[in-house]
Amino acid sequence: MAVTIYILCILTSLACTWLLFGSYRRTRYRLLFWSGACFAVMTLNNLFLLLDKIVFPTIDFLPARLISAFVATCLLLYGLIYEKE
Repeated sequence: MAVTIYILCILTSLACTWLLFGSYRRTRYRLLFWSGACFAVMTLNNLFLLLDKIVFPTIDFLPARLISAFVATCLLLYGLIYEKE
């Protein structure tokens, strides 16, 4: 059951990324770009979680997961603070 949930989380993040970048392409609203970038990195974070818990349980992916979560948060925070439209 855990595998199914991890894969659904990856697919949901990927769908959000695709939708946000598609909306950005149409409207050129910069906050959509930063939100899409955030979700792209969150997709990577969810992939690291799947690799950590299911595929390679003996290898510790925690540093990669923490760094990717930090980068995703920083991207969204930057977009929220510095993009004014």
